[in-house]
Amino acid sequence: MGKELFDNIPSKIGDLLSDVKNGKIGLPDLQRPFVWKDSKARDLLDSMMKGYPIGYIMLWQSPEGYETTNHIGTNDKIYIRPDYLVIDGQQRLTALLAALFGIKVKDKNYAERSIRISFNPLTREFAVWTEAYERNADWISDIYSVFKADEEHNVSKFRRQFIKECNSGRERNGKDILTDDEEEAIETNLNDLLNLSIYTLPTLRINSKASEEDVAEIFVRVNSGGQKLTEKNFIETLLAVYDNDVYEKIDKFCEESRIPKDGTSYNFILKVDPSHLIRMAVAVGFRRARLRYAYMLMRGKNLETGIITKDEMDANLDKFKSALDKVTNLNNWHAFMGLFADAGYVNGSIVASTNAVVFCYVLYLIGKFDYKVPAVTLNKIIKKWIFFSTITYFYTGSTESEVEKQFADLRGVDTADEYVSYLENIISTRFTEDYFNLTLPNDLISASAISPSWYGYLAALNVLGTPMLFSTTSQAAKMLPGASGDKKAIDKHHIFPKHYLTEIGYTTDRDRNQIANFTYLDYNTNIDISDDPPSDYVGRYRSKLGEEGYRKSCAENALPENFENMAYPEFLEQRRKLMAQIVKKAYLKLCE
Repeated sequence: MGKELFDNIPSKIGDLLSDVKNGKIGLPDLQRPFVWKDSKARDLLDSMMKGYPIGYIMLWQSPEGYETTNHIGTNDKIYIRPDYLVIDGQQRLTALLAALFGIKVKDKNYAERSIRISFNPLTREFAVWTEAYERNADWISDIYSVFKADEEHNVSKFRRQFIKECNSGRERNGKDILTDDEEEAIETNLNDLLNLSIYTLPTLRINSKASEEDVAEIFVRVNSGGQKLTEKNFIETLLAVYDNDVYEKIDKFCEESRIPKDGTSYNFILKVDPSHLIRMAVAVGFRRARLRYAYMLMRGKNLETGIITKDEMDANLDKFKSALDKVTNLNNWHAFMGLFADAGYVNGSIVASTNAVVFCYVLYLIGKFDYKVPAVTLNKIIKKWIFFSTITYFYTGSTESEVEKQFADLRGVDTADEYVSYLENIISTRFTEDYFNLTLPNDLISASAISPSWYGYLAALNVLGTPMLFSTTSQAAKMLPGASGDKKAIDKHHIFPKHYLTEIGYTTDRDRNQIANFTYLDYNTNIDISDDPPSDYVGRYRSKLGEEGYRKSCAENALPENFENMAYPEFLEQRRKLMAQIVKKAYLKLCE
């Protein structure tokens, strides 16, 4: 039998939480969004009170050889460097810290909030706090108050005060006051609540000799729920341990990308996740695409020799910081986001892959800083690259392998002109006549709501400034988030209405929801057309717009002439070809 990489040591909840608070156990998730609903925290406490199992905790002993690392979190801690990192059990420990000790967590928008759990010391029930429990004298509105009283050695005083207020509330409501037995039950149940701190959890402690791959494999084999431990989990944990300033910088950039405010990372394209920034910084600084390289670098591994040293860790961290400065520079960031919009992708709802945003930005930064491509030239090639890569699924599938190949190719590229030519050559090998005449029309044979080819067609209309069908307002203006992106401004519409298609025998969504059967209309036009067949509503708009205006609107929106009289399959086939030509026209405009 091989030497075990772990110890199984039962731990008391109170000891675990204390170790998190003093820094012995690193729990950086306190600084990131808490994904549990409060009801899960309530259920967790209820299970503990009833003596049910709540799983196990997995800890990883901090890797050896790093004498100087920063704190996790903003509060002062006894331990400068944590002895253990939490690998599994982060949400449970966070929930318990928040509910029992009043530590605030962050929601999905990075806003701080409390987890307040109420407790009935007569019935032993837990509930998520509401105003009703706040006003009900039979309930302790927030169990944090009990644990706070315990820390201050005032539990007896707290209990007496609760009983007094409970009796007053009962008298006001015409109920009997508490009996001696009920008061005794309250004392017992409050003690049981406080004794949750001695609830014992199986704790798997993996030693520092285990590699990231070992830890991930142990996690997968032990975790019966099938949850996957990702590279992202390791990287964010290591960053929080080894350089908390970097971690907080990443956290702040991500937080601000979600909240509309000038002078921040907020944008219409991407709600930034820490893994996005880490990918970008590793790609810009080290020309590596695979996320697993990030935690190797953070641990001081030389990717050429495979040797891990403290000096290498320091050098890698400095290089990472330098690249991260470029990535998070707001001038760089917003200049690039402007290019994404210029390429037709005016908001994130029509971007099928976040990897496209991540790696297009990487190419922009490499072109700007490493190859010193002139700004006008760089902007033009990056706009073309964004348009090309998003519609061709370039960053969908084996993205990391594709980008690694790019980085390998770039080792032979030395000048700005060579860099631009390299990107141009890749585009030209994909954007051929066969692509626009055959490949793209075939890609459009789909009913998928999330399709790069459909989104690419919409982006093309935005590049061309095309008015919506039967309208004078451009689609791009209506697609901007906020004032013009809501239900009242724009609507996705079946050109051959769904109800009409059902009546003539097309009964499946696969047939009715074909990409080529969709267009965007302003709200009033959509209401006017409703479920009318094309043969009915076309006549109305021909009269309104005149023949020339009507033909122009149809041509701009890839509608074949006299489509209202076509059989549905013929219409779809013809429109796919026209949509592909609209995409080609937009690309040629970007080439000007």
